[in-house]
Amino acid sequence: MDPDSLAKAFVEHYYKMFDSNRAGLGNLYQESSMLTFEGAKIQGSLAIVEKLASLPFQQCLHNISTVDCQPSGPGGGMLVFVSGSLQLSGEQHALKFSQMFHLMPTPQGSFYVLNDIFRLNYA
Repeated sequence: MDPDSLAKAFVEHYYKMFDSNRAGLGNLYQESSMLTFEGAKIQGSLAIVEKLASLPFQQCLHNISTVDCQPSGPGGGMLVFVSGSLQLSGEQHALKFSQMFHLMPTPQGSFYVLNDIFRLNYA
């Protein structure tokens, strides 16, 4: 599978899981993984899922505008940059966001998220 297709498949899976079952995202992270969410740094799969599950909304829908990717280093990693909007349940206006994932291959042939940076984009 080419990198662009792999990045798009990852993004579809990630946001579908985020929008329907945030606790299920734990399988995408490892203990070495780090999330920077609006400037707050969280490390480790359990802590990341705890942070995502504690967000002050239960339902949301991500609408993806762009997915860009680049190979990252000799280890077979990949950088994935996403932009789009986030529609919260009960809110009239969507929030613009950007998110960057640094994916690393696993010995089993899949990928995990080593680094994840999320920011809302205020206009």
